[in-house]
Amino acid sequence: MSKILVTGGAGFIGSNLVDALIEENHEVAVVDNLSTGKKENVNPKAKFFEVDITDETALKSVFAEFSPEVIFHLAAQASVRMSVENPAEDIKINVIGTINLLELAVQNKIEKFIFSSTGGAIYGDGASRPTTEEAEEEPACPYGLDKLAAEKYIGYFATTSDLQTICLRYANVYGPRQNPKGEAGVVAIFAAKMLSGEPVQVNGTGEQTRDFVYVSDVVEANLKALESKKSGIYNIGSGIETNINEIAETMKEISESQSEITKAKANPGEQMKSSLSAEKAKAELGFEIKTTIKEGLEKTINYFKNASS
Repeated sequence: MSKILVTGGAGFIGSNLVDALIEENHEVAVVDNLSTGKKENVNPKAKFFEVDITDETALKSVFAEFSPEVIFHLAAQASVRMSVENPAEDIKINVIGTINLLELAVQNKIEKFIFSSTGGAIYGDGASRPTTEEAEEEPACPYGLDKLAAEKYIGYFATTSDLQTICLRYANVYGPRQNPKGEAGVVAIFAAKMLSGEPVQVNGTGEQTRDFVYVSDVVEANLKALESKKSGIYNIGSGIETNINEIAETMKEISESQSEITKAKANPGEQMKSSLSAEKAKAELGFEIKTTIKEGLEKTINYFKNASS
């Protein structure tokens, strides 16, 4: 059993991870400023601190009170659109916030730092697919740039201290608790609209592809990272591309929705094609995808259906 601090633990992926860690009898504390996370997502067995990762003084108090041994860092500004509109704020949260945690991790002799990064936004459109960790990094938006910068700082702190670090580069994660009012979760947005009979808007041609990974598989990747004695960067994806038109049509069929599917202009900075090879994670962490896209979409729609009833 470890004492584990999860930043962003009231959010979509973070709260699912916290549940799994508590199920494995770890002592867990959550740091979240509730800007996008929800207090009701936090497992009642976890200690909760409403703290912003850019507030170094408040973070110091958390470390003093809880004394973590491991950090899972998921707190982030995760909107590509917002990063384009306000790159300085993106740097403040995704780079400076990460550095704050790294400095405290070294000062407090934390054993392991596991970072939730991004795959597609770091590699860009130029990489071959499924993309491996050896591909050239060509971020096309501030969000990807800042996640990559955070990884570089993590690498620096790892080489100048005894801190063990793992960066997990996620594909497009979806599933229960994803925010349907944001812009970073197309599956959640579509689910909410289809279940209420509203028109569903597909940006651009809809032929842009993503590698969709169900949240329980991403949680499993984090648990494998916790068990591992290795450091490094790992892609977490299925290697399968699915275009947005297919997602919309499949979800309409599963939900038996009468929603009209419409087209709108493409978002600036949006990547056209993305899929990640997770062969390295399979070989070194023992990670494998267990949930098919259809199974995951069915579970997600059922979650939103129950949440609205």
